[in-house]
Amino acid sequence: MKTNIKATNMDLTGAINEYIDKRLVSIKKFVKNGEEMKASVEVGKTTNHHKQGDVFRAEFNIEIAGANFYTYSEKEDLYTAIDEAREDIIRQIKSSKNRKKTLFKRGATSVKKMIKGISKRNPFTSKY
Repeated sequence: MKTNIKATNMDLTGAINEYIDKRLVSIKKFVKNGEEMKASVEVGKTTNHHKQGDVFRAEFNIEIAGANFYTYSEKEDLYTAIDEAREDIIRQIKSSKNRKKTLFKRGATSVKKMIKGISKRNPFTSKY
């Protein structure tokens, strides 16, 4: 797992770095064993004219086996922003896995029907 952690408009302390590493390790368990995971995390303090006080932003950009997943979160606490972004990345990874499984299963069912002679529809061209 390759990680790149960057801080914008704030200092990257050891505690923040360790907290992000723990969150990335928890994301790693959703990745297959042979797949490489590249993670780029950016945390920072943003000041928008319409928001009062400190607003922290956490951005996660993760590449797993050629698939890119991106999310960001803006909260008043840095740690809650990191946690919310982590949850969204996990949701995206799970959704991607479920989609691949569903498409494979649909294709296999269609081929099986075609071989049995139940359906004359070609699963590769979607034509009869």
